Amino acid sequence: MPNELSIGEVAERTGLSVHALRFYERENLLLAPVRRTAGGRRAYTEQDVDWLAICTRLRDSGMPLADLRAFAALVREGPGNEEQRLALLRGHRNRVQAQLAELRSCLDLITWKVGVYEQRVAEGTATGVWDPTAGGDAAARG
Repeated sequence: MPNELSIGEVAERTGLSVHALRFYERENLLLAPVRRTAGGRRAYTEQDVDWLAICTRLRDSGMPLADLRAFAALVREGPGNEEQRLALLRGHRNRVQAQLAELRSCLDLITWKVGVYEQRVAEGTATGVWDPTAGGDAAARG
């Protein structure tokens, strides 16, 4: 069949390992069962590659496997469940936005600490920064 891709080709194109591709298949995360060649080898399609790209981005962003499984099942069912799909995606978006807010807060602290250390190093006053034996106010020491 034209445009069939081997598991190795799909692994190379998606960045997933062969083991991960087999896991996605076992976990029923693909839109359709992977076709097998006469020799028993997996034969993927471009649609499989496109779907795997979506799945990996959702997983990379922290979507729980159960939610991804549910989303894939809804997509496989076809039209008529778009509201359910939307609810899953909105819930995930909300979690990602909360994670981003937490990371921004962490980045703000790190940026402040970098500024303190840069200033202390430039002034030559970095000795004793966060030295518990130096005494005094730890926050003032940097």
